[in-house]
Amino acid sequence: MFKKSLVPFLAAAALMASPIAGLAQSSPAPDSMGSMSSMPMHGLPPGADGPVYTGAPDLDATAALVTAGGGAADFSIAKALTAMVGPDLTNGEVDKLTKQYGKEAVGNWIAVFDFAVQHAAATAVKAGVKFPTPPADLSGKTLAARLVTVGAGNGTFNTGTMLDHLVTHGIHVETMNAIDAKFSPKLDGDYHKITNQAMYDLAQALGAKSVALASFH
Repeated sequence: MFKKSLVPFLAAAALMASPIAGLAQSSPAPDSMGSMSSMPMHGLPPGADGPVYTGAPDLDATAALVTAGGGAADFSIAKALTAMVGPDLTNGEVDKLTKQYGKEAVGNWIAVFDFAVQHAAATAVKAGVKFPTPPADLSGKTLAARLVTVGAGNGTFNTGTMLDHLVTHGIHVETMNAIDAKFSPKLDGDYHKITNQAMYDLAQALGAKSVALASFH
């Protein structure tokens, strides 16, 4: 479990760059991709993905997260976690999640997380998006707080809302469709559920006691 002294814990999938306006034009429009209410629920109960965000993506946070994980093509959530919180704290949280969800589920979560970032990156590249240089001061605890903030705009952390902020709603939905096809809707739902828990743990460690856990079964 994250301790109060814990620095950050991860976040989400994907990356992009170029001017925000250019990215917004290059990314699939929410209407063309479909809304979360009209698309298959990706193993999630109705409404479990959180409030939909269709504004400009937070490219600085996206670039910082992807860099922490080793880059777009070879992104590793394990590497990102280690870069942000160190091996001891990373292992402690993975152990906590393993006791809570089981070794197989956590292994699948890591595999899906890696795939989600890599797939979203490839989608952005095909759209002609360029990657920004991550801000030097957006790392560690600061990056962790940013990820919690964008995913918990309504007070409850939701992985879907965080992904909307990081990669745009259109690419988020397209990536979830790809996860369903490669893994399964169930593993997609587990990916959201376990990420919700991990980010909630992070929020508590950072002192954001007002952030609630979006839990579902």
